[in-house]
Parts: sequence; C-alpha cells; structure tokens
Amino acid sequence: MSEDYCTIADAVKPPKADGPPYAECVLCREPTEYPESYKGITLCPVCEWQEAQRTACSG
Repeated sequence: MSEDYCTIADAVKPPKADGPPYAECVLCREPTEYPESYKGITLCPVCEWQEAQRTACSG
C-alpha cells in the first residue's frame, strides 16, 4: 500500500482566507485561517493539531 494506513487522502479542508474576517474555531472560538464565509466546521491551527493527535492511529 503506497499510502499510510491512517492517511485520509480525500479529506476536504476549507480554503485558506486571504485576510480578515476569519471564521471562529468551533472548539475554542479563536480566529482560524479560514474565511468567515465558509460554511462548515473550522478549527484554529492549535485545535486542528490537537484533533489530529486525538484521531491518529496508535501502534
């Protein structure tokens, strides 16, 4: 298998914003890198990293 077992190849990420206003993180309410107009779940870089750690494969 060429991809890592835990890789989600088709995960869709919101587009990066060119500037303010930024969407709020759904977990901590800090500004994210994503535009405020994006409809969906947005996470700030810190929460995005922590979520990736929580959902990463172990072993």
